[in-house]
Amino acid sequence: MLEVLKEQVVAVAKEADRLGMCKHKSGNFSIYDPETGYAVITPSGVSRDVLTAKHICVMDLDGKVIERQEDLKPSSEAMMHLYIYKERKDIRAIVHTHARYSTAFSIMNKPIMPIVYECAYLGKTGTVPVAPYGRAGTVDLAEKVAEVMKEYDCCLMESHGAIAADKDMDAAFLKAQYVEEIAEMYYITLAGAGGAEPKALPPEELEKWAYPKEILL
Repeated sequence: MLEVLKEQVVAVAKEADRLGMCKHKSGNFSIYDPETGYAVITPSGVSRDVLTAKHICVMDLDGKVIERQEDLKPSSEAMMHLYIYKERKDIRAIVHTHARYSTAFSIMNKPIMPIVYECAYLGKTGTVPVAPYGRAGTVDLAEKVAEVMKEYDCCLMESHGAIAADKDMDAAFLKAQYVEEIAEMYYITLAGAGGAEPKALPPEELEKWAYPKEILL
């Protein structure tokens, strides 16, 4: 069932592991299929080097497991994914990582501000806010993250990690990578400036980008 989507989830999970964004079985990945009403999601406790499509679980948005390998369970943080899908009808894929720099900002409970133009890819304000602390795997955390994600495509989870969502898995993963890269730039800038905040780009500036009319196609 949903084999193509399962393969997409596996490919991104492996690449995120290769990039160091979710080591040691951490993080989780999912895709929602509106035709069936089901989400495919990574399992709990399976190393990325052995992960295949047969390990990917299928759930409905109420949390019922539709398909799984007998000895496996969906990610313990599956409810967080399902709550976001129910809250955001435009979202089709979710990437949750524990990458170093973005996780460091989550530990500091510090939003990532739009300090470079690439922040425009992260959503209308370019800011990555922090969802209040909730214990991993709980409905409490799922509710808190889904509430923040009503208005944002990316957020940090206090003392936990980062989450990014979009219309497909490639777009969601690209956002997750931008979150980590911008967090690294921000961290280096803060360290170099002795903790002084750099100038943030206002949302209206991020919205002004357009392909240059001087280029004659």
